[in-house]
Amino acid sequence: MNVFAELHAVVIAALNELVEEGALPAGLSFEGVAVEPPRDAGHGDMATNAAMVLARPAQKKPRDIAEALAAKLARDARVTEAAVAGPGFLNLRLAASVWRGVIPAALAVGSDFGRSTVGAGQKVNVEYVSANPTGPLHVGHTRGAVFGDALAGLLDFAGYDVTREYYINDGGAQVDTLARSVYLRYLEAHGKSVEFADGTYPGEYLIEVGQALKDKVGDAWIDQPEEVWLSEARAFATDAMMALIREDLKALGVEMDIFFSEKSLYGTGRIEAALEALQAKGLIYEGVLEPPKGKLPEDWEPREQTLFRSTAHGDDVDRPVKKSDGAWTYFAPDIAYHFDKIERGFDQLIDVFGADHGGYVKRMKAAVSALSDGRVPLDIKLCQLVKLYKNGEPFKMSKRAGTFVTLRDVVDQVGPDVTRFVMLTRKNDAPLDFDFDKAMEQSKDNPVFYVQYAHARVCSALKRGAEAGVDVSDAALATSDLSLLETDEELGLLRKLAEWPRIAEGAALAHEPHRIAFYLYELASGYHALQHQGKLDTALRFVREDAPELTRARLAMIRTTAVVIAAGLGILGVTPAEEM
Repeated sequence: MNVFAELHAVVIAALNELVEEGALPAGLSFEGVAVEPPRDAGHGDMATNAAMVLARPAQKKPRDIAEALAAKLARDARVTEAAVAGPGFLNLRLAASVWRGVIPAALAVGSDFGRSTVGAGQKVNVEYVSANPTGPLHVGHTRGAVFGDALAGLLDFAGYDVTREYYINDGGAQVDTLARSVYLRYLEAHGKSVEFADGTYPGEYLIEVGQALKDKVGDAWIDQPEEVWLSEARAFATDAMMALIREDLKALGVEMDIFFSEKSLYGTGRIEAALEALQAKGLIYEGVLEPPKGKLPEDWEPREQTLFRSTAHGDDVDRPVKKSDGAWTYFAPDIAYHFDKIERGFDQLIDVFGADHGGYVKRMKAAVSALSDGRVPLDIKLCQLVKLYKNGEPFKMSKRAGTFVTLRDVVDQVGPDVTRFVMLTRKNDAPLDFDFDKAMEQSKDNPVFYVQYAHARVCSALKRGAEAGVDVSDAALATSDLSLLETDEELGLLRKLAEWPRIAEGAALAHEPHRIAFYLYELASGYHALQHQGKLDTALRFVREDAPELTRARLAMIRTTAVVIAAGLGILGVTPAEEM
């Protein structure tokens, strides 16, 4: 049940009638016609922009269109008022029965209420986290992991076929640095004195890896040159770090479908194949880039390179894919990796990057556009920085990590549910302040507590209803006399519940899971206000032994609230609390 979609269909049908009658010209596009909640709730339950968007192409005054449309809509039994406002805005009020209908619709399908088929089974690849396998995940990775996982859950809820993917950056020089760092810990495990320099990783997390390497190879690598041990140490260290990362993700409740190794692209012809596909389109050439704008670096000199003509697909400048010495640039394997995704048959690609990857957006979109001939859209979501606070002060770095706060530091402090919800209380491209004290506070100012507490309070009220002899099964509650729900506050809560399918679908189409967190907070606020009224006036309580039918109706209403909260939290990967 999507009330807004249903009324949108009614509006479109009415517009088609106006076309058939000659009141509107044929051939109009109704694509821009929307039915949404009005900005001011006092204006009605819904509003449509139909007259405003059709006025120019129809060459008519918007108010004339709105009045003709209002006359059509007023005939629908669900519409109690269709009022034209201003130059041509059309506000609608709906019968209370429409809002009450959300209860049996939701109770019939439970947590599937709000699911849609807008995705139509399209295959979507969501790549997120993709941290260098050089250590534990830090708090920046945490935000990307939560955002990516919630987005994947949201798309699944909207009917897409979703693949969650992690790209292991194990093909670059940073993994050689990891191998050298592990080798130092290996020497330490043999009682040798070592010094971490030249950018090596000093974190304590490598102590166990060094000991494990000692257990595997004994003293065979002591005093041996790099060519003896680097390759094997690299593979050993990468495996150890990926095991650590998998455990970190598990602690956060994130499970990937695919871990794709960058290293698998090298020496296999896959990079060459991707560039040949671009070359066949005339997009690879030998050339010299323009000098960088501003003050030139002292070591800059014009040199011929192999370039991708990314400007042909919206980029600002063409990009090098091979250096003058014949080595691949970092961009080349990324092109090959996305070519692999396209070849796997995905209809959409989504990459979740950290804030420091902003300069990578245009070139990567250009590559995917070129490789797929514009068929496969790529959406890149940048997650901005997270600032951590505790006791009013910035949260200190992790000794274990050496230089940063880890995902485990955050999860160990507040748990995975709080971590996930708080990370979604801001849009991904806005900075986020994560205050540990507020995250654990039991108040309205803590959104995760406020939402979970609403669900727990519903569970408590249902338990009281059962103790009073009410059958609180969904099937029984769905048959309640819902006409007894008639106060403004009750109907207000039902209106908010009816928004859920529209909110979930819109968030999925926009790739914005934070909308779910915002909606859940608003829904919880409406519920808490209603329960508070019952404390002030016993006649408004959910469970009234003197009014069993009214009790059943109200329990049906709040059970529906719990269903929607549980569905929304499920998308975000947060467990709904049954008691607090």
